[in-house]
Amino acid sequence: MTTVAIVVALVIVAVVVLLLARGRGAAQLQAPPATKSLEAPRPKPTPGHKEEPAAKKEEEAALPQGAKPSVPQPPSAKPSPEVAVEAPIAGARHAPPPAPPSKKAPKDMAGLRKGLSATRGGFIARLTALFQGKKEFDPAILEQVEEVMLSSDVGPKTTQAILGRLREALERKELADADAVWAALRAEATRILGIGGGSIRMSTKPTVVLMVGVNGVGKTTTIGKLATRYNAAGKKVVLAAGDTFRAAAVQQLEVWGKRVGVDVVRGKDGADPGAVAFDATTKAREGGADLLLIDTAGRLQNKVPLMDEIKKVRKTIAKALDGAPHETLLVLDATTGQNALTQAAMFKEALDLTGIVLTKLDGTAKGGIVLGICDELGVPVRYIGLGERAEDLREFDAEDFVEALFGKGEEESAAA
Repeated sequence: MTTVAIVVALVIVAVVVLLLARGRGAAQLQAPPATKSLEAPRPKPTPGHKEEPAAKKEEEAALPQGAKPSVPQPPSAKPSPEVAVEAPIAGARHAPPPAPPSKKAPKDMAGLRKGLSATRGGFIARLTALFQGKKEFDPAILEQVEEVMLSSDVGPKTTQAILGRLREALERKELADADAVWAALRAEATRILGIGGGSIRMSTKPTVVLMVGVNGVGKTTTIGKLATRYNAAGKKVVLAAGDTFRAAAVQQLEVWGKRVGVDVVRGKDGADPGAVAFDATTKAREGGADLLLIDTAGRLQNKVPLMDEIKKVRKTIAKALDGAPHETLLVLDATTGQNALTQAAMFKEALDLTGIVLTKLDGTAKGGIVLGICDELGVPVRYIGLGERAEDLREFDAEDFVEALFGKGEEESAAA
């Protein structure tokens, strides 16, 4: 009986304890015990800091349990790591994108005008005097224009062609004043000279260039200047001393070769020019040269056997390299006037000329020969010589040439 009573008492005690535990759990769910606030502690006020208004405190008190009030970031706060902010470079400016590079090299128009100063002071100055100060143009002035052009080595055929077009334009009332006629003269010159020009066309390796012309025109010197130009441009150049009749010509070419730093192929005194050209072409091809310049004897255009000989040289070069020579340039002396035009006509008949090199153009007050050559023969001027220096051999550009002749220089424009 005593044991039963003890068991019953223990059961009653256990039930009471269980009921008490459940009661405490329910009370905790309804009213959580007072604990420390989960809000982030506010920083202590600094001097000059104003106390937050009571309305804001009431707003924070109304936040749900466990929510943090929004705390404004101080001015020195770091940017969010989600946004990459590049530090500005000291002294950097927002500049517009650079302009695309010019296709053409800067023009030395002043140097070109200086080189053509003799022609500008002669041929062009005489033409200018006919038009200067005249608002209305008198067709009778064309007779004086004809006289100036003929005396400046333009040539009768080219002169008549130019004047014929001017008269037709006058009849159509297209030229109202002297300025319009002057502009028409410039346009005619550009049209005639614009048949071609520019430097040697490096079409293959090696490019073989045959240089021809009479004695005393500056053929060997022109070869030396061309070698200087292309060697400076990084091309491997070889020279061939094909003027075997003059020992001085071979020596002159060798001097240029040493000065420029290029190889010179030569034969014995009096050797066959064709054999020298063949040997030079073979060595240039085997040596990986870019350019071969072949000098030839200065031959008179009226000596048929000599002209036949240069034809044989061309054939010999073709045997050494298929398609060679790739260029045949005729060198003419601008100071010889109409004789240069006659030379060009004879050489063109005998050879397939690809261009003219007009030397000593700085030494003539006429200069109209360049118009006659291009118009009558249809052979483009490729280079013009305006001085003794290597850089005075210039690539011919029709528009630049006409501008340098007919246009006003800086000094003239300032004085106008």
